[in-house]
Amino acid sequence: MTPSPPSPPSPPSPLRIGNFSGFYGDRADALHEMLTGGELDVLTGDYLAELTMLILGRDRLKDPSAGYARTFLRQLEESLGLARERGVRIVTNAGGLNPAGLADAVRKLADRVGVPVRVAHVEGDDLGPRFPGSLTAHAYLGGFGIAACLREGADIVVTGRVTDAALVTGPAAAHFGWTPHDHDRLAGAVVAGHVLECGTQATGGNYAFFREADVRRPGFPLAELYADGSSVITKHPGTGGLVDVGTVTAQLLYETTGARYAGPDVTARLDTVRLTQDGPDRVRIDGVRGEAPPPTLKVGRSRIGGFRNEVVFVLTGLDVEAKAELVREQLAGSLAKAADVRWDLVRTDRPDADTEETASALLRLVVRDPEQAVVGRALSGAAVELALGSYPGFHVLAPPGKGAPYGVCEAAYVPQDEVAHTAVLDDGRRIPVPPAADTLVLEDVASPELPEPLPPGPVRGAPLGLLAGARSGDKGGDANVGVWVRTDQAWRWLAHTLTVDRFRELLPETAELKVTRHVLPHLRALNFVVEGVLGAGVAAQHRFDPQAKALGEWLRSRHLDLPEALL
Repeated sequence: MTPSPPSPPSPPSPLRIGNFSGFYGDRADALHEMLTGGELDVLTGDYLAELTMLILGRDRLKDPSAGYARTFLRQLEESLGLARERGVRIVTNAGGLNPAGLADAVRKLADRVGVPVRVAHVEGDDLGPRFPGSLTAHAYLGGFGIAACLREGADIVVTGRVTDAALVTGPAAAHFGWTPHDHDRLAGAVVAGHVLECGTQATGGNYAFFREADVRRPGFPLAELYADGSSVITKHPGTGGLVDVGTVTAQLLYETTGARYAGPDVTARLDTVRLTQDGPDRVRIDGVRGEAPPPTLKVGRSRIGGFRNEVVFVLTGLDVEAKAELVREQLAGSLAKAADVRWDLVRTDRPDADTEETASALLRLVVRDPEQAVVGRALSGAAVELALGSYPGFHVLAPPGKGAPYGVCEAAYVPQDEVAHTAVLDDGRRIPVPPAADTLVLEDVASPELPEPLPPGPVRGAPLGLLAGARSGDKGGDANVGVWVRTDQAWRWLAHTLTVDRFRELLPETAELKVTRHVLPHLRALNFVVEGVLGAGVAAQHRFDPQAKALGEWLRSRHLDLPEALL
């Protein structure tokens, strides 16, 4: 009798990965909330941003043993036993500049609360000695160091600077047995990781259409990740907010550029992403294609750029423009030696106002210079001396101080094989993580064919936001503004209407800057990258909105002719 052929092996079970932190300062109770809200395999916490690295760098100057996110320890103290009991592994980049230090602190915490855990960490990202003059210089590592730690049995993995998506690609590679050659699968995990990385931004937080759901306390997101790289984005039952194609689209566009989303493990093609509503608070992501990663790793550098001082004059009632001009003229001599002087008149006033505050405008003066004395005593004394000899109603929001140092965030690139990516296990063993074997130099993707334009018809002047959502953010001194619509008909209109020229007309602050438009038809989205709009980056506070968080909302508020058929 011929034996029956063996049954094919069962596919690996889906991996449920949640997020409990999108930034350093996120909701303190989120770790406990995620552990008690439903089933999970892995919890990830993202603490690092360009500004955070600068903050941690200044902490380390004061205390060499510092440099990591201390709030993570406070969160973990309450929830470590619960995570162990439920078999949930924790992966976090809270290690910042000192992942080994945080790993040791977690071990001490575990001993104190009597919870046995194996703690591993990932290192090799710190390239400070290669970049003299930098406060911090850290390469963005991928997920395979995390995967090595998990494969060796780590319960908690602490990293320094990895890509935000690596917190998901690492656990996925460990769970499904992926190799660096599994580009499509890795790309799918990168997309899921990018959706999760900012916490509640995927579940209704900071969402353009926030009035469509109860977003007073959005739940944190999770992804059900499958062996082929596809995923479903959802959240625990009963938590606030919503997960729909719009919220996921918004987060996909956040802080991205073109169709190629490059990382150390893989380059994900955002123009292949397909989103489908898969039920209430469930969005399926599939179709994601991947390519070999670039041969270089991005290095985030921060340094002290000089000193900065600020004063805001309040101009009330009549003759606002003339009052502003008087102050400028009175301070011109005192500011002559400063390297950079910026005046901004913000017209918050309105005629015949019924409160003093709404009758007032704000004149903001920011001064920067390499020397603290230039922005300190010189400006402080000159501004205060005007108190009895300037415009009528003279006062300021707060007296200027002595000037404080400001940071500059920059990017550099190094070959992948020059970075010693290493997994350090709980028992001290060190596992080298090789660089990507296959690499591909990034090139721009050819613009896709646009849909047929809408036929002519009646139009009405109205805000763009009646039709389109937007989300914006920063990357160094640049900003991106992702704009999307929710129907095919609206996409036919948006793709032909919101050109670079029209974008510049709607946002005059971008008129003299380089603006690049990227088209993502599957998402019904356009992504605009505005170079240099943020100066030297968030830490330098070049603009009123230094991280471009509200640039997209400004765009949505601008009026243009909208087809009445779409309204």
